[in-house]
Amino acid sequence: MAAEGGGKETNEIKTQFTTREGVYKLLTHSEYSRPNRVPFNSQGSNPVKVSFVNVNDQSGNGDRICFNVGRELYFYIYKGVRKAADLSKPIDKRIYKGTQPTCHDFNPLTATADSVSLLVGFSAGQVQLIDPIKKETSKLFNEERLIDKSRVTCVRWVPGSESLFLVAHSSGSMYLYNVENTCGTTPPNYQLLKQGENYAVHTCKSKSARNPLLRWTVGEGALNEFAFSPDGKFLACASQDGFLRVFGFDAAELHGTMKSYFGGLLCVCWSPDGQYIVAGGEDDLVTVWSFSDCRVIARGHGHKSWVSVVAFDHCTTSVEDSDLPPEFSGSDEEYHEQTNFGVGRDRANSAQSRLSKRNSTDGRPVSVTYRFGSVGQDTQMCLWDLTEDILFPHLPLSRTRTHTNVMSATSSPAAGTVTAATTTTAAAAGNSSGTNGSNTGSTGNNSGNTTNSLPATLPRSNSLPHSNPQGGTTPNSHPSSNSSTTTATPTPTPTPTTTTPASKGGSIIDSTFIATGVSKFATLSLHDSRKDRHEKDHKRNHSMGHINSKSSDKLNQLSSSRTAKADAAKTLGTTLCPRMEEVPLLEPLVCKKIAHERLTVLIFLEDCLVTACQEGFVCTWARPGKVVSDRPVVDSVM
Repeated sequence: MAAEGGGKETNEIKTQFTTREGVYKLLTHSEYSRPNRVPFNSQGSNPVKVSFVNVNDQSGNGDRICFNVGRELYFYIYKGVRKAADLSKPIDKRIYKGTQPTCHDFNPLTATADSVSLLVGFSAGQVQLIDPIKKETSKLFNEERLIDKSRVTCVRWVPGSESLFLVAHSSGSMYLYNVENTCGTTPPNYQLLKQGENYAVHTCKSKSARNPLLRWTVGEGALNEFAFSPDGKFLACASQDGFLRVFGFDAAELHGTMKSYFGGLLCVCWSPDGQYIVAGGEDDLVTVWSFSDCRVIARGHGHKSWVSVVAFDHCTTSVEDSDLPPEFSGSDEEYHEQTNFGVGRDRANSAQSRLSKRNSTDGRPVSVTYRFGSVGQDTQMCLWDLTEDILFPHLPLSRTRTHTNVMSATSSPAAGTVTAATTTTAAAAGNSSGTNGSNTGSTGNNSGNTTNSLPATLPRSNSLPHSNPQGGTTPNSHPSSNSSTTTATPTPTPTPTTTTPASKGGSIIDSTFIATGVSKFATLSLHDSRKDRHEKDHKRNHSMGHINSKSSDKLNQLSSSRTAKADAAKTLGTTLCPRMEEVPLLEPLVCKKIAHERLTVLIFLEDCLVTACQEGFVCTWARPGKVVSDRPVVDSVM
């Protein structure tokens, strides 16, 4: 499907790759790792993670990097594409006993050249607040594991706050903390604040302020990752039950839901303007979800194993005037007529503002391209372009040159070629993808009976016309190890939430400080039953493919597989989880093997992109033109 070097070079580790912008080069001198540079034995360890912060010092070298390898945590000055990494001089190094760091996050609001606030989550459930510049440990949260005993899967500072942070656990719960509060010496007591379909929010009952402020219980199984929207108003959660759930953070209201094709979702990210969410997981796919339409608009197939990380490239994502469309080589397009990009929400960035202004003032066309990337356990990195033919399929295109393939399981490669007459008909029907309908052999993309496969809310433009209902078979459910219990409903709209008086008409964060009567809430049985279920859930290591070998977990996996298959059948073919042939299937612009071990990090920076693998090597890839070489670059790996 994607160029991988071809032939005997397929397993070769790539050190450069080419896109329409130019050549990205691996900078071997900018590799960060443990000081001895010895590959880490990653068996049984937690994923290597990387965090960045800029301390705005006067030297112009203000970037700082933190990464964990096994039981160790390192903090360095990050020199990026400018200078070689000096691994002999870490600013701070910590080695932990009895537990391992699993994730971390800097607070950009409080970072200075003399002090940074770094949160570190651990495999035993604790969260530590440290200052690696001052080499101080400020506080330890959940020290006695009275709040949650399960592994911390994700920790993030609440955007715009110097004191609030959110922590997710493999139990499926999230907790809101305040760095100023203590955690108490007894297990917290909770009262229900709000609940909806497969989620509940509880506030902590206490006479004095203590942590956690809130507890979110989301879905079934582990909550693998969450991400705040660019404006900080919404929260996207990727869970082991295969569901993406998007909440309004302050009001704790469910905005929308999406279901993976199969298996758990492991990672999630937002587009720079907050219009789209990309999720990846155990179905080996990347799924693009529209925030405004609350539906899947595309899937991407290029990985051969679980997708560990997805991330948008804010530097390459662009909204530009296209009076004279540039002729790029094979990955872009000439852009169509003006489109209405506004979705009635009060978020905007410069690109979106220019687009809204352009659409409201004249009819000159604009070009829209979102670039995002993904890395997986197959050791491959994929780059993807999300272009106008996918974003706005209801309008015709003059010509399409994007790596996009709309699936048709019944047409052969020869018969699937779109002729001029067919293109005209398809454009009139709203199918403006403009690509052939050949089957690319993606797992589970066999067409089912398409008579009733299109829900009423799904635009016709996302499905190829004239598909043969008799030529397909039922979609294959992929015999993978996804055995977590899935609780799904065929309806795409969330049920009305139950809100207590304390949370009406305002932020639930504010309402947590309001004392309410305990007698009003007879809902602790919900908490107890969920807790019992969480204790039975398997402890899958979310981005490593490591399955706990305890016999009890295996029994739970076997007993839940039947329920998971039944629930998956209910959602397949709905807006929660469209069939493969009902949405466009993207092909990667670039798909390269770049490591020997599974990849766990992908971060886009202004002059480079950063990847890391489970061996503990953090690699810097210079963007085109960011490194001056004394000899011409020969692209020998494409």
